[in-house]
Amino acid sequence: MSTSVQPYHGSYLMPSLEHATVSDAMHPGILSCEPDTSLSEVARVMATHHVHCVAVIGISHQEPECPVWGLISDLDLVRAGIHEGGAQTARALAAEPLVSVAPSMSLREAAELMLSHKTSHVVVIEAGSERPIGILSTLDVAGVIAWGEA
Repeated sequence: MSTSVQPYHGSYLMPSLEHATVSDAMHPGILSCEPDTSLSEVARVMATHHVHCVAVIGISHQEPECPVWGLISDLDLVRAGIHEGGAQTARALAAEPLVSVAPSMSLREAAELMLSHKTSHVVVIEAGSERPIGILSTLDVAGVIAWGEA
């Protein structure tokens, strides 16, 4: 069986990687859980909403202004489920330290930060309020690479 892939053309709404900011590519909003949430419940949130990460909320000793102190990726969840039986809580599994970016940061700079921290997701923090407003993933960056033209 052979499938033909049609080439896609860029969108007039999507800037190129050289011109894009985090706000051009990020997903607004954030799905979160409390630190004592079971991994099966975290898995339900991911599966129900078709997302690849969930933020763990609560006050951190490192970043007291930001209520998000860690992220759990789908790969973290699979690793815990297979190797540790899935009996942990979100607190034990959340990746720290949290990597965050501002919506005005260049997308290239944010992608470089993701590479240097070896993470596929970062939290987008509103400047001034330190409030989480979205998530930027490597797939979001890939979309700009694929369709950005402006």
